[in-house]
This record gives sequence, structure tokens and C-alpha cells, in this order.
Amino acid sequence: MKAFQYHTPGQPPSVTTVPDPEPGPGQVVVKVEAAGVCHSDEVIMGLPADRLWFPLPLTLGHEAAGTVAALGPGVEGVRTGDAVAVYGAWGCGVCRACALGRENYCPHTERLGIHSPGLGAPGAIAEYLLVDSARHLVPLDGLAPVRAVPLTDAGLTPYHAVKRVLHRLVPGSTAVVIGVGGLGHLGVQILRTLSAATVVALDVAEEKLALARACGAHRTLLSDQRAADGIRELTDGLGAEVVLDFVANDATLRTAAKAVAKEGEIAVVGLGGGRLGLAAGRVPYGVTASVPYWGTRPELAEVLALGRVGELDVHIETYGIDEAPLAYERLHAGKITGRAVVLPGA
Repeated sequence: MKAFQYHTPGQPPSVTTVPDPEPGPGQVVVKVEAAGVCHSDEVIMGLPADRLWFPLPLTLGHEAAGTVAALGPGVEGVRTGDAVAVYGAWGCGVCRACALGRENYCPHTERLGIHSPGLGAPGAIAEYLLVDSARHLVPLDGLAPVRAVPLTDAGLTPYHAVKRVLHRLVPGSTAVVIGVGGLGHLGVQILRTLSAATVVALDVAEEKLALARACGAHRTLLSDQRAADGIRELTDGLGAEVVLDFVANDATLRTAAKAVAKEGEIAVVGLGGGRLGLAAGRVPYGVTASVPYWGTRPELAEVLALGRVGELDVHIETYGIDEAPLAYERLHAGKITGRAVVLPGA
């Protein structure tokens, strides 16, 4: 089968041919109909060789949707031909966190060498994906794979982050979204769907701010050194109850620290590598900072349900698997508005 693989640190990934996966006990092979392209892949490819936690080559892609193609011995609950999305945050399956469906916070993954697809295990930008357990499959129930696949991360991650702060987003509150990319444009929609907060979106590009307005943002501001003052002006000097930073570099985290209200919360969602100084004088008193990761299995079912009833409109660009290098070039250049999706069968 064709697979899009990262072979050598510092070198771009490429399309290659690898053997089709064979399912072992409890495993499922999914024929991939759609796979997402994510900035997390760029973070991985930017690491030096001595910081990689997995062997190369690695098939990229941690967002997957398709149909069940083959079942290993002992698999129950799914059948060949079922249309499914893949939950990517794989855990041990037996600890308390995993039993609650919170595999994104499984404490045993590093010790047991458990990796998510595309983040250590063979990923989804391929014709077939080997899934370790049927519990990581969620029925699409009529949702098209190309529309569903971004929801497995680009939708699930902001959904999880927003649900953690919903108690702060009462009527009259303000929520700020920094970065209106693949995750941020869905974060705006999720905030509008789940809360009564005024949603303010920040980005460095005017076209991204236009996207934010199309997604329901009440106000938009350029993400520059004046952005925090702009948020203060919009909130009568009080600041925002919640700031969701989908970039998280030093500049955006400085904005978050200056824009958040007393007793507010900063959710550091992005992987920009910035540092947030959480100390007296660096942020207002009472501020909480969190670093949410991905989302839970039950939350993925909830996000797909929102997509099914039309509450989430994912802005996508599609590519065939041979065009995957182009998708990553455009991602790196900041030219993708929304989410890029690879269609391996196209």
C-alpha cells in the first residue's frame, strides 16, 4: 500500500510503498478514506534525532476515518464494512483514566511504550491503518469521512478545552481564541454552540480573521502587541474570563497573560513552545493555567454528533495521497485556511 512516511530527521517526508497491515488478536484494520494533516506532525519533524521517542520511518497522520476492512481474532462490537472514525489518544485500556474513557491522560503510556497513530505508531496517511483495539473506533452514523476526520483532533481538542472551562463562560463573560487555524476556527464554533460568552478571535492574518467572523466570532482583533489592550477595551478593563491559546508561543502567551481577567483561566492548547510566567505580577490574581491534551473517547462521540447535526462547519482542502507533500508544504507556509485532508483512495 501507499503510505506517507517521515524517514530522516531534517528531511521532508515522502510517499512510499509498504506492506498492507495484518490484524493480530484484538486489532482492526481500517481502510482509510480520509486522513488529517496537522501542525503536530511538523512539531515531530522539527525534533532532533536524539529527542524522537519512536523509530523511523514513521507513517504520519493521527486523524483517520474510513471503513473496517479486517478483524483480528477476538474482535467484537464492529463488523467489516462499518464506517468509523478513529480515536487517536491510545492508552493502556485498563487503568482508571482509560476506564473512564480519558485515555488522553493515561499515566502508563510512556512506561508501556504505547504510541498513538502517527505519533509513534504507524499513522493514517496511508491506504490502511492498523488500530490496536475496537474501543478506539466510533461509528460515523452517516457523517461523511472527509467531514468527520478533522473532528477527531481539530474538533476534539478544542471541544475538550472548552468543556473544561464552561463553568466560567456564563452570560456576560468573554472568551478569547488566539489562532484561527485548523483548531481555532472550530474552537470559535464550539464556544458559540456550548456557551453564551462573547467570543473574540485573534490572528495575525486578515483572512483568518475573516474565517473567524464566518464561524461566529463576535469580534476579531489582529494578534499583535496591542491585542491585549483591545481585549481590555472590549471588556471595560476587566479582561477575558477564558483565553484559549491555540498558538502558544512567547508572544501569544504574553497576550494571554495581559488579557485574562482576575480569577480567569488561560488554556495553553497550542504547541508553539512558549513560556507562561505564572507568578504574582505576571498574571492577574486568581488566574489558573491549564494544558489540556486532545480529548476523551466520550467527547469524540459528542463532537461527531455536533458535526452530524450541522453545528460544526469544518473548512477543508483535500489532497490525494500523492499530493500529501504539497499539503505539508502549504501547511508549513501558513497557506491552509482551516484543515487539510488527504484522501488516500483518490
